[in-house]
Amino acid sequence: MTRKNLNNIFFVIGLAAVVVMLFTFDVSFAELWQHLIHAGYWLIPIIGVWVVIYGINALAWLTIIRATATPGEMQALAAARGGAFMRIFRLTVTGYALNYATPVGGLGGEPYRIMELSKNISTQHATSSVILYAMMHVFAHFWFWFTSIFLYLALAAVGDLPLPPLMATLFAMAIVFCLTAFYLFWRGYRKGLVVKTIRGIGHIPGLGNWSRRFLKAHEEALHNVDKQIAALHQTDKRAFYTSFMLEYLSRIVQSTEILFMLLLFGIDGGGDCAGIALTFLHAVLILSFTTLLANLIGFLPMQLGVQEGGFVISIAALGLSAALGIFVSIICRVREIIWIFVGILLMKLPDSRRRAT
Repeated sequence: MTRKNLNNIFFVIGLAAVVVMLFTFDVSFAELWQHLIHAGYWLIPIIGVWVVIYGINALAWLTIIRATATPGEMQALAAARGGAFMRIFRLTVTGYALNYATPVGGLGGEPYRIMELSKNISTQHATSSVILYAMMHVFAHFWFWFTSIFLYLALAAVGDLPLPPLMATLFAMAIVFCLTAFYLFWRGYRKGLVVKTIRGIGHIPGLGNWSRRFLKAHEEALHNVDKQIAALHQTDKRAFYTSFMLEYLSRIVQSTEILFMLLLFGIDGGGDCAGIALTFLHAVLILSFTTLLANLIGFLPMQLGVQEGGFVISIAALGLSAALGIFVSIICRVREIIWIFVGILLMKLPDSRRRAT
């Protein structure tokens, strides 16, 4: 199957996802319209902040690409329409749009990114950079969840938030879960994980033969990808930690989306700088706990119902009304639809097809 045909398949999947999302709201279109009217001009910063978020994501990925690609490949990437950053920005937006659209996020976005990026750099370097960025994205998520636990505990210690025994127990379990994940990431960054993952897939009933054939056919390339994954952490720590800090920063910036909606409901902690700062910390916690729940049940396409429930639960845990949780979830769903549509349209934007040799 040609790349053009694959591109068209991804395009159709994305359009279908937009249609499905439009018809799977938990409210009627009349109620949806009322929520949009309530949001008013706040929709502009709510949607617009994602230009900044995706820009930070693109910088994190581009940092990894620069650390793994050759000078000739970077020249080829710079020859793309708009230059290297805009090329990666477009692939970032489209990749996340496809991840939203497909079950088990990543089955759509990551293969598409590899396919498109390999137009500019070698397939091996495209694959390693996409895998490294996906790892960094998840790694930063775990750190965001981990630090949010201690943020909640700090706010509970000063009497701002409650800490019932059940929540304290859940936090203890979450800390153990995150520490376990950090250890697994440490092993993955030291020795790579692609070959082990393919071998692990071979233990799934019915996939053993495929795993052995795939390893035999691509063994050298897969080992080289693993070497590049290990090399980023071991030999280019500056690129590794720069990418990590950018990805972590993107979560903080994403919290402003929820801050805008809290302010829209008049939740501003008194309206002074200290009150708004405290409200922002609450927005960080809402985002953290909602994304944790959504990722735990990430096999659902577009996380239908999970994100909405996550917002309601997270907001209620902070002592806020369930109505606010429903509003936040609906506006976030509208924002997702808009950015999925933008990402799908970007798939059809022509680009330079020069590739490094």
